[in-house]
Amino acid sequence: MSDISRRQFIKISSAAGGAAALAGGLALTSGGPAEGAVKDPGTQGDKVIPTFCELCFWKCGVLAHVKNGRVTKLEGNPDHPLSNGKLCPRGTGGHGLLYDPDRLKKPLIRAKKRGEDVFQEVSWDTALDKVATGMMDVRKKHGPEALALFTHGFGGSWFKHLFKAYGSNNIAAPSYAQCRGPREVGFYLTFGQGIGSPEAVDARNARCITLIGSHLGENMHNTHVQDLAHALDRGAELVVVDPRFSTVAGKAKYWLPIKPGTDIALLLAWMNVIISEGLYDKDYIAKYAMGLDKLKDHVAAKTPEWAYPLTGLQPSLIRDSARFIASARPASLVHPGRRATWYGDDTQRERAKAMLAALLGSWGRKGGYLLPSSMSVPAFPYTAYGYKPKEVRDRIEPSLYPLADEVLASGMCDATIPGKAKNPIKGWFVYGTNLMQSLPDPRQTIKAIQSLDFMVAIDVMPAEICGWADVVLPESTYLERCDDLWTPAYREPFVAVRQEVVPPMYESKPGWWIAKELGHRMGLSDYFPWKDSKEYAKHRVKAAGMDCEALMKTGVIKGKLTPTTEEEGLTLAFDTPSKKIELWSAQMESLGFHPMPEFTPPEEPPDGHFRLLFGRHPVHTFGRTTNNRFLSQIFDENEVWINADAARALPGFEGRALKTGDRVVLINQDDVKSNPVRVKVTQRIRGDAVYMVHGYGHTAKGLKFARGRGASDSDLVTNYKVDPVMGGTGMNINFVRIERAPARV
Repeated sequence: MSDISRRQFIKISSAAGGAAALAGGLALTSGGPAEGAVKDPGTQGDKVIPTFCELCFWKCGVLAHVKNGRVTKLEGNPDHPLSNGKLCPRGTGGHGLLYDPDRLKKPLIRAKKRGEDVFQEVSWDTALDKVATGMMDVRKKHGPEALALFTHGFGGSWFKHLFKAYGSNNIAAPSYAQCRGPREVGFYLTFGQGIGSPEAVDARNARCITLIGSHLGENMHNTHVQDLAHALDRGAELVVVDPRFSTVAGKAKYWLPIKPGTDIALLLAWMNVIISEGLYDKDYIAKYAMGLDKLKDHVAAKTPEWAYPLTGLQPSLIRDSARFIASARPASLVHPGRRATWYGDDTQRERAKAMLAALLGSWGRKGGYLLPSSMSVPAFPYTAYGYKPKEVRDRIEPSLYPLADEVLASGMCDATIPGKAKNPIKGWFVYGTNLMQSLPDPRQTIKAIQSLDFMVAIDVMPAEICGWADVVLPESTYLERCDDLWTPAYREPFVAVRQEVVPPMYESKPGWWIAKELGHRMGLSDYFPWKDSKEYAKHRVKAAGMDCEALMKTGVIKGKLTPTTEEEGLTLAFDTPSKKIELWSAQMESLGFHPMPEFTPPEEPPDGHFRLLFGRHPVHTFGRTTNNRFLSQIFDENEVWINADAARALPGFEGRALKTGDRVVLINQDDVKSNPVRVKVTQRIRGDAVYMVHGYGHTAKGLKFARGRGASDSDLVTNYKVDPVMGGTGMNINFVRIERAPARV
């Protein structure tokens, strides 16, 4: 890799540098950022408190600088294995959430009809009494399983415990059925275990990294971006499969601008080349895998020439990239990505990625997939749950989605709509997730909400979902509270602690306090025998034989390194029925599915329409940060990418060609229209698709900064295909046409 391209790659995180300077260089007031930037005083503060971030699921270690009772700077904790002394732009701008003037400040009770977003401020006692009464009424009338918890974020652990004590196992996170679920099941079927989170991949030591619809650098997973930069600096090369010339595609040896929805065809063609030319890891496959002969027969006719008319990729490009990927084995990483819910055949696509990784011999090998362990910390000795849940109401028919290994958030929404389920859900408890943007088809979500007996929202910001709740409870931000210990499996095992950096502002309360108070009101005090979250965490730390003071001082305690790859002495084992890597799946066949991935052509866009694609921006975590004034000084509004040639051919634009910066509206196949949004005319995307950053187009009255900025792709996702294997909602099947926006008045 040339010095020039290496320097260009650093631009992936140039926004991070800007945000870092911004985070330390703005005067803060109780109402938000002061007018204009001021010079960073470079203060180390009166004190520095270690904690970990919550602006995305990565949970990087943070050193929070506090001066005169105010957070002045957030830096990466050099002792924390996930930050290594660095933060992404979101992490450095975390106090933009803390000091956001639009934060929820007091408990609220709905004053008008659901959805009108009109509330009355009340005391905590009044709000908690109403919530506890509503929860007990649901249990009395319909049983405890009629209450569902939607949760996202580490603080949700307190409410999961509350729900189990209450008697409901209807606990789900959209991060499964709307994100990573197909990936977990696809890899489980192949290797006997899923990928987990954070994903333990060894990009740092890879010689080839293949990204299929994964935008590292735009999807700013801190450690992975650091590892990617390190790998490129060492001479690793990239293969990027993406309809869009993403930032990371600009660093690739091979960019494959694939037709959306045809990834399985490409993966099968790659496997055809690798097997037919004997480029796979023969010793590894012979020792660890079963089903090679069946896979060989399955892909025999799936040549690059077969894939060409399906994918739009030249046979020579498919063949050359396959050979290159194989040439780097076993240090050839097919990155698992994150959001895998694309077209409804997603488990099979993820199976194909896992099978390709097996042929490369990269599972459990240096430069491929690591198999880490986590540190053991005893659970708190709770009283056994006395009211045992009877059922999970996350699907209309129990026989649906037989390999789903977590509760389905979209299924719980379906089971709330009258007439769809035998025993419908009657109450929702929504923690830290804006279901109007995280579940597909907001119209269906609203229909479900309108049929509820009771609904509670717990959040930091007044997102759209709060406007539909009966009671809204303001939670403290992650910088104002202590939470449970975090002990993930990663290449270096560790225990991390979240600590209160500054006291809660306004009348916000930490989640542990809210859950404990509700438990008391419902006669569940035995399940909350600790004074506060500090006492809770200290008990666990001491039970593990660790030093509480050391953990509080550094924010993290690292465990003993154990082998994570075969090269380090790890003995590979596979928890599949055959105890082998399963290239052919008897489990799938027994359930009526293809035992190997099959390609089914996607639906074509109607005339004049484009396939709608969406993703992230480096300084934002979808809708969780779009109201953040600090981060929005870098990127404050999304835009829609359209191919330049396609833009010139748009009907209705003959009089004046569409150009970058013009405002348009998108109208989907169901005639749902977006807010006006800026357009980006570019050659960096295929002509049959458009692309947007997710998380904009807010309508919530309380989001005074983000409201009305850009357009919501979520509103346009009114169609989806459910993965029959595990229930994930494929959302890349929507199409839009483009019209010029009305002139602003």
